[in-house]
Amino acid sequence: MKLLHIDSSILGQQSVSRQLTAQLIEAARQQHGDVSVTYRDLALAPVDHLAPPHLAAAQGAPIEADALQQDVALGADDLDAFLQADVVVIGAPMYNFSIPSQLKAWIDRIAVAGKTFRYTAQGPEGLAGGKRVLIASTRGGMYAGDAPGAAMDHHETYLTSLFGFLGVTDLQFIRAEGLAMGDDARAQALRHAQLDIERVFA
Repeated sequence: MKLLHIDSSILGQQSVSRQLTAQLIEAARQQHGDVSVTYRDLALAPVDHLAPPHLAAAQGAPIEADALQQDVALGADDLDAFLQADVVVIGAPMYNFSIPSQLKAWIDRIAVAGKTFRYTAQGPEGLAGGKRVLIASTRGGMYAGDAPGAAMDHHETYLTSLFGFLGVTDLQFIRAEGLAMGDDARAQALRHAQLDIERVFA
């Protein structure tokens, strides 16, 4: 099984999403002896945000700058790693009601027309189906279901729409929310997330 592990939190060892993705990887290894993991830390080695030169290069324009050439090659590597993965584990903390900009920059490199989606006469069609995506979702407040903050959730709702657009039908959130609402709420959130992790690869 090929597993792609993505972390995007800027908090290093203090990050709950990083702790959860590490636990997911360990659970996968315990259940499947043949796991091959590719790791990508978007905080330590960020993907550049798209700019006009990237779009020109995608249309076949010559790449003259060495830095741009390296960046385009890195984006191609990210796309290939995503396409080759059987399982994708993503650490996605909520920042200001959405995802980290580092994660959005990576998404912009994998959401590529003709590679992970295409437009047809019947509308868009995802091309990246057949893989499982597990997202360690961490939030300081409460946003799931009918929580008071649900209307401000542009985090899980965005990721659900994005991966659905790419054709992913096996998408699961391992959620820890309410992390900033006191010690009891934090402990309860982590317990629930741990139970979900134990069931993911069972």
